[in-house]
Amino acid sequence: MNRKGFTLIELLIVVVIIGILAAIAIPNFATTKQRAILAGMKTDLRNLATAQESFYFDNNDYAGGFTSGNSVAGTGGAGLVHFVPTVGNNIAINYVGVTGYSATVTNALLTSGTSTCGIYMGPGNSPNPAVTSEGAPGCW
Repeated sequence: MNRKGFTLIELLIVVVIIGILAAIAIPNFATTKQRAILAGMKTDLRNLATAQESFYFDNNDYAGGFTSGNSVAGTGGAGLVHFVPTVGNNIAINYVGVTGYSATVTNALLTSGTSTCGIYMGPGNSPNPAVTSEGAPGCW
């Protein structure tokens, strides 16, 4: 008698092993997505800082907002810098003056822990104590 195939016990062991691997992997995927969103927020802030410095070079002042079209020259916070944030990221620029600005970004898809990141330029313009270095994003 020649029987080929797997026994029921062998199949059950394989199913249990796959279940254990899935139980380990699924939570890791969720945290990976959260970290990717957070990295996108920081990237947007770095890109905004670069755009603001370019705007400053041309206008001797920082922009008070941003536009997806061409930059709009202006001083006293009236200027708009060309910048398009990542979909889902909500950015707010707080114009302080010729000495600097601060900006914050939030994303509704962040569900746990850190929910806001910020960046600043100029002394005393930090949007939160978590942002400790000028020109470097910090999150809280």
